[in-house]
Amino acid sequence: MARYDKDHKRQTRERIIEAAGRRLKADGIDGSGVSTLMADAGLTNGAFYAHFASKEDLVGAAVTEELRRQTASFLKSVTTREDLAQFVKDYLSPEHRDHRVDGCPSAALLDELGRCDTATRRAYTAAMGELLAKIADVIGDPGPATRVKVSSAYALMIGTIQLSRTLTDPKLADDILEEGVRNVLRILGLNSP
Repeated sequence: MARYDKDHKRQTRERIIEAAGRRLKADGIDGSGVSTLMADAGLTNGAFYAHFASKEDLVGAAVTEELRRQTASFLKSVTTREDLAQFVKDYLSPEHRDHRVDGCPSAALLDELGRCDTATRRAYTAAMGELLAKIADVIGDPGPATRVKVSSAYALMIGTIQLSRTLTDPKLADDILEEGVRNVLRILGLNSP
């Protein structure tokens, strides 16, 4: 029997989490079984419990990692209010709408995350809280009122993407994205000309 060092186990776990993040955004939590998630990582079902206590454990880890990546990307690209306005425009774009797998985990999974266990929802809450705090910092007021405003704006962004993805009328779907951009920029005090 081959023995692997701790680094191999860590790398394998990371590979599973990365593959699961993409699959979950594509097919949803309920649409992604353990065997599919493991196959995406190039592993068998038998290896699953060496890394995770349950599917919920993997979902929590994958969503947390997806949000960590989103926050890291945000921090690299958003340092000014102008950058934040561009972030909103990019988020509420046809490209983001049409490429769910490469996009925001909240927009892809929020409805299902609400039905997850408390540990998964706590992991999501902590990771989302970090992103929202970073957005409030860019606005220049990390106080509680701004956090509420940022939370409301982000919820509008998520709902706008979800609705736009659902519609079969391409013009209406695009119009909803454009109106979403205007509304979010107004809420955040980032009105553009």
